[in-house]
Amino acid sequence: MFSARTKYSLAFTVFVFISSCSLAAQGDPAAIQQKLSSQFRLTTVTADRTDIVTAGDIVVIHKPGMVMYAVTSPMPPSNTYKNGKIGQGWGGFGKDLAIGMRSSGGTTAADYPHRTFVPEEKCWVTAVQVQKDGILFTLFSDPYNDVRYYASLKIPFADKKQVPTVEAAQQAVAEVLTVAPADNGNSEASQPASPPAPAAPVQPAATMAAIPPPPPPADMPTATISLGQTRDQVTAAFGQPLREANLGSKQILYYKDMKVTLKDGKVSDVE
Repeated sequence: MFSARTKYSLAFTVFVFISSCSLAAQGDPAAIQQKLSSQFRLTTVTADRTDIVTAGDIVVIHKPGMVMYAVTSPMPPSNTYKNGKIGQGWGGFGKDLAIGMRSSGGTTAADYPHRTFVPEEKCWVTAVQVQKDGILFTLFSDPYNDVRYYASLKIPFADKKQVPTVEAAQQAVAEVLTVAPADNGNSEASQPASPPAPAAPVQPAATMAAIPPPPPPADMPTATISLGQTRDQVTAAFGQPLREANLGSKQILYYKDMKVTLKDGKVSDVE
């Protein structure tokens, strides 16, 4: 016969074992957050959301139905990925009501420009947050006809009462968003630097009479830029830029008073 103390000890052991198995089957939200933060380099945008300050990873959207609103909207619209599809549902309806309440002059969510993104279009990630029932991304687009767009995308957990493992969470995210592949070294920023040329031996300076500088050339032509020019033509006319951003097939060259955008290696916009 088991004593009462022995029965209690046995029951406690079984309880601890079952609890340990249950915890092992669940994931850790902090571990998921850490993994996603290392997987997606975030993009920082200006306070008015009109431009990029620090470019992070470009991501590819793999499912149809992603709706974004112009960044002039006080809040991004809500998208939810469920059963293999992106939709707005009641969450999107509620967000539209909130946008109307935060807008002035009777403006509603419908008054802001909308854009629906198709599979394989690209965007940026400005925030990622692991919540108790899913993962929330904030997305930001390139300008389309001088309008940038943004939106939130919720990827709910398969079981709202249980946090999945890190691997399961990553797999769910990868169905919708993945980091765009590298440009395979085609951009100038990815090219390895050439080794420095060996220094020429120093020769003793010969004594000679001073030579006056040549006269300045007359009527120097004014440097110009036009659409369709190559990067080499731009730098030949204006010199190397102060800084540049490589965004996949797009490059932006920043000069003191000018910003030149190249797409597929040719000038597509000058500001």
